[in-house]
Amino acid sequence: MFGKVYSVTLHGIDGFLVQVEADISDGLPSFDMVGIPCSEVKEARERVRTAFRNSGIFLPPKKMTVNLSPADIRKRGSGFDLPIAVSILAAMDFFSSDFVEEVSSCSLFCGELSLDGTICGIHGILSAVLCAREHGLGRCFVPADNAAEAACIEEIEVIPVHTLSELIQILKEPALMEESVIPSVPWSCETETYQDDFKDVNGQSAARRAIEVAAAGMHNLLLSGPPGSGKSMLARRIPSIMPPLTRDESLEITRIHSVCGLLEPGSGLLRTRPFRSPHHTASTSALAGGGLYPIPGEISLADRGVLFLDELPEYSKKTLEVLRQPMEDEKVYISRLHGRYEFPAHTMIVAAMNPCRCGYYPDPVRCTCTSWEVQKYLGRISGPLLDRIDITIEVLPLNKEELRSGSVANECSESIRRRVISAHRIQQKRFQDTGIYFNSQMTSAMTSEFCHAAPQAEQFLDSCLTHNQLTTRGYYKLLKTARTIADLDESDLILESHVMEAFCYRTGSSFMKITP
Repeated sequence: MFGKVYSVTLHGIDGFLVQVEADISDGLPSFDMVGIPCSEVKEARERVRTAFRNSGIFLPPKKMTVNLSPADIRKRGSGFDLPIAVSILAAMDFFSSDFVEEVSSCSLFCGELSLDGTICGIHGILSAVLCAREHGLGRCFVPADNAAEAACIEEIEVIPVHTLSELIQILKEPALMEESVIPSVPWSCETETYQDDFKDVNGQSAARRAIEVAAAGMHNLLLSGPPGSGKSMLARRIPSIMPPLTRDESLEITRIHSVCGLLEPGSGLLRTRPFRSPHHTASTSALAGGGLYPIPGEISLADRGVLFLDELPEYSKKTLEVLRQPMEDEKVYISRLHGRYEFPAHTMIVAAMNPCRCGYYPDPVRCTCTSWEVQKYLGRISGPLLDRIDITIEVLPLNKEELRSGSVANECSESIRRRVISAHRIQQKRFQDTGIYFNSQMTSAMTSEFCHAAPQAEQFLDSCLTHNQLTTRGYYKLLKTARTIADLDESDLILESHVMEAFCYRTGSSFMKITP
């Protein structure tokens, strides 16, 4: 007696289709599993056996073999419990002959079984449903806790199940199966709500402008200044002025959070841009991703959003250097003995730092650091890493008038966001059918095509290059930033004022003495 159904195993954030085959034959009673199952998959034997018994189903005293094919891919996760149980039931001739044609060959099963037969939610269900759709499967049986997440994928039927007994009843009655299908959730451009708002920030007009430019073009940003000047406060409000997510962006970030188990039970697609702020003691694996079977790190969890690195020089040098390649390629590559993993990293890096260890340089009264100590502190950030940051702005302490002014006079996030969205629409039209969304993602060839500068602006750029004030990378990043400033001004041509503003952001704060 033989039964076969389909399931999915995860490789990073991607799903790989797996055939779960069960065979029951004469011989000494046993339950063997083959096909490179991990320890949590091997433990499914006891969960399935006990769930059967508590659901009123008794396994025959025969030799049972479960094969997970293809056999050269390691299978991991607790989501194989349900397909193993269904394949065994099929091998026991528990279902009608139509089961193979109508269900087994065109359905995907995912879920973890508890000992009483309850089907529990699992991680990565969005990747599993996407994999099923790619392979032409038309139906997915998923835990009820994952139903809202799975229903975000169109062109596939999603059937939520609560218990093993309920699933068996559905599989036995085709009419009940059709009634159990839940409708897919259409994408809607709902306005996101953010708790933090720029109206709470007094003063800091220069920093506000730099942040607006950074959000409009998804440029990397460095905020420098003494402690208590508002660097973290400004950074936490950046998502509130960024453009709303598209459906593809929402699917991408939801998929990453689903694999990492960060979605709330019953939640669907994420509709707000992520903001991640790891502590400066975070390891390289925590930041970039890793593990025996790698999962995304903080830079991928902040995909399409903001990764905020507070107290930048306090991070270990090894950890910071991990960022260099993802900042260029917008992808994280992790190689292991059993495979190579690729995670998205379309992330806006926002960093904050003090000018010295005590935090008050160059104030001669409050700063207690020597010039050597200042250079040593700033030297923790390598030149190549600084060269990848598009905008650097100094956040100065507030004076008493700014400190005591109320929030009524401050511009709110919604007002700033309207300008950012207007600039983003220009970029969407410019980059349509190219697969990119923001100016910061332009290649060098694209900068030549889209970054047309006025004669005065070109003369200014030539002067910067003549005096070795820019690296080649810095030159292209300056052009991209200038293009964003021009978009905010709704100008087709990059003017001299746009280039000069971008150059001011490029040269950084007055105390930054490190040369890339």
